[in-house]
Amino acid sequence: MILIKDVIGAIEEFAPLSFQEEYDNAGLITGDKNWECTGALLSLDCIESVIEEAIKLKCNLIIAHHPIVFKGLKKITGANYVERTIIKAIKNDIAIYACHTNIDNVQNGVNAKIAERLGLINTKVLAPKNNLLRKLVVFVPNSHADIVREALFTEGAGNIGNYSNCSFNTSGIGTFKGNNESNPYLGKPNELSKEEETKIECVFESHLEKGIIAAMIKAHPYEEVAYDVLQLANKHDNVGSGLIGELPSEMEETAYLQHVKEKFNLKTLKHTILTNKKVKKVAVCGGSGMFLLKNAINSGADSYISADFKYHEYFDADGKILVADIGHYESEQYTPEIFYEIIQKKFAKFALHLSKTNTNPVNYF
Repeated sequence: MILIKDVIGAIEEFAPLSFQEEYDNAGLITGDKNWECTGALLSLDCIESVIEEAIKLKCNLIIAHHPIVFKGLKKITGANYVERTIIKAIKNDIAIYACHTNIDNVQNGVNAKIAERLGLINTKVLAPKNNLLRKLVVFVPNSHADIVREALFTEGAGNIGNYSNCSFNTSGIGTFKGNNESNPYLGKPNELSKEEETKIECVFESHLEKGIIAAMIKAHPYEEVAYDVLQLANKHDNVGSGLIGELPSEMEETAYLQHVKEKFNLKTLKHTILTNKKVKKVAVCGGSGMFLLKNAINSGADSYISADFKYHEYFDADGKILVADIGHYESEQYTPEIFYEIIQKKFAKFALHLSKTNTNPVNYF
């Protein structure tokens, strides 16, 4: 039996909720995570028509990129499409789960799909985030250093980029004296003990803290474990906004724009003035990406693909970069495929459906 929490757990392992932006509302919006899951419908948006599609498919879980509830609801009377969607979901026992900016911010998330469609290589995060990393410092008797290190690594500590099992170790003398109620692993109560210890330091992602600390304490022989958890200001190179990469070979600007249209099945696209330079280095950001324009320019990108640029914001490219505004829906249309790949990898025989409902609110004549 597969529960809803099992399915969304696979998603959150790939894109932890702690990676979402402060303004976001990713996570379970309706339903009970302990329900048995009859099937999952994967969509970019969750609106009434998607709920109806889930009912027909007998799916009681909808995983959408955009949260149907973004700001707090004060009333649920069916006065608008948001309220009607929530009412329909609740009446039909359908759980709605949103995976939004957290999957935008992982290196293999939304922007990786855009890069994949374009054929970009040598990709990396355009604007890495900080304050997502912590450091654990723990003092262990030499006899148990290997055991504790392995416990930490098993829970995800010590992963830095393409490397795992990373730690720094120093030797020293630890001192302690237990009281009458103590039961020390080494030494005796009311006696000062001096023991040779290893100081283990390793970095971990903040959302892993609970599991790492529990594993450390379980593996540690001391009755009272001495450790520190430090917040790091370092940037996380694999988590952040946007992506930048390179085309396999440079292209003329007009040929490049045609390439973009074909890869994203676009009827049209908006762009800034041509720079009269060939395009090789490309920055991308799914959804509304004006906030990354300066990053794209400073990175040396020849073009920036995103959406939702306002009229005056096109001037900000200032002839330094070719901006291609391909549309919000269009830039994120392949996101449900990511959900499909994540879930199918963990639950091979689970009932998964990619939504056939076109939820794009923008139409072209």
